[in-house]
Amino acid sequence: MAAIIAQAGTEHRCKKDLALTLACHKKAVFSPTTSPSLEHGTLQRRRFLQSLAVAAVAPSVPAAIRAAESRFAALRPDPDRIIDLPAGFSYRILSRAGERMDDGLQVPNAHDGMAAFAADNGRIILVCNHELAIDELQLSAYGPDVGAIPDFVWSKMYDAGQRKTPSAGGTTTTIYDPASGRVERRFLSLAGTEINCAGGPTPWGSWLSCEESFSNPGSFLGRHREQPHGYVFEVPAQAAGLVEPQPIKAMGKFMHEAAAVHAASGIVYLTEDRHNSLFYRYIPNQRGQLLAGGRLQALAIVGNPSFTTDNWSQLPDLRVGESLPTRWLDLDQVDRDTDDLREDGADLGAARFARGEGLWATGDCLAFTCTIGGRARLGQVFSYMPSAHEGTPQENDSPGQLTLIAEANENSLLQNADNITLAPWGDLLVCEDTGAHCGIVGIGPDGTQYTIADNAYSNSELAGACFSPAGDILFVNIQYPGMTLAITGPWPSA
Repeated sequence: MAAIIAQAGTEHRCKKDLALTLACHKKAVFSPTTSPSLEHGTLQRRRFLQSLAVAAVAPSVPAAIRAAESRFAALRPDPDRIIDLPAGFSYRILSRAGERMDDGLQVPNAHDGMAAFAADNGRIILVCNHELAIDELQLSAYGPDVGAIPDFVWSKMYDAGQRKTPSAGGTTTTIYDPASGRVERRFLSLAGTEINCAGGPTPWGSWLSCEESFSNPGSFLGRHREQPHGYVFEVPAQAAGLVEPQPIKAMGKFMHEAAAVHAASGIVYLTEDRHNSLFYRYIPNQRGQLLAGGRLQALAIVGNPSFTTDNWSQLPDLRVGESLPTRWLDLDQVDRDTDDLREDGADLGAARFARGEGLWATGDCLAFTCTIGGRARLGQVFSYMPSAHEGTPQENDSPGQLTLIAEANENSLLQNADNITLAPWGDLLVCEDTGAHCGIVGIGPDGTQYTIADNAYSNSELAGACFSPAGDILFVNIQYPGMTLAITGPWPSA
């Protein structure tokens, strides 16, 4: 079974986010499936828990002041104008939009969410989303000439658009040998989906690719859709080519952002990129068999059915570090033609969040961002600690806890935070999406923030940050002009 190390997801539009000092609950139950070896994974998770415990009580010092305590040297200008890194670090470009892949197609643009999986003989499998809409065919794996699309692609395409306007999104898979520095194989692994933004890895070795889209079949302004969109698709990391595209309809039809699996129960948690989004969970009927059906639910706050972070003039009085007991509400007709699932959930008393986006998990601890939550509308980070009886009737006696971990303000070093990933040395690394000079910001256990990379050469966001199974390579995407980098150097010791 492939070992999943890290993942990050990103979004289709420019986002306002937060400076985060991420912490979760101090207890957690872990699974060795999140690391290539039990020893490495245990050390990594122990370090993470120590970081959380300290960060939860860290003094409130402006991030700009704390930034002076960086683990890394100052960034050096890149003569090739790709990305600035500290002294001693370098990068290799593994994927560049427009290059020819091994299946004869071209590398799509808009590299986004991504995960790294362990493969045989030290090789690494990267599964990468491409956040392309129906009107971006020229940037897709097929290019603008629909007539040149081979039959093997048409046969595995989710939405062929009457063979006139096929949906342009999907995923690519890259097999990389770090020993030689060579990309051994690169191919399209999911075709015919739309705006594949973020997602998440599973403990059983697959990538959940989320459509940040909502549409129904039909034609409009010369664009043709044969299939509905707004689903999650599963892509096995070990797939040798295009997978059979099967939407997990029981997981809901809405503008999906990210996904994370609770390893102990197999429950999948989901965020939604809307200003009045819900926080969801999917309880599968069979663990690891997501297509076999299940229940979709929305999180609610016990005793506070009007809890919201999207009404900035009447925010709830919730302090950083404060925890709230939760309950979960069953949602009906989750695969519907109308984009109002979240409104129905709110009417039932579900909590509303201001653009739920990045979602990350280790063991029992989950954290997610709300891009425009908080009084300054610069974002919030929440953690969710599942019940010891998560997903069972007994959880009502010992409910899960929602905690406000961080809320950004104008003094934050980190701006427009997008996705988070755990570094092998225990800090959090955050991709920015500021519209200019997007970087990767690290956050230490004491709240210290520091920059380890900066895209000073385009307005593109950074996305999909994840570490190799050995923890010695940081993979990251530059969404436009579309490329994947492998960054190496003297990373801090775990």
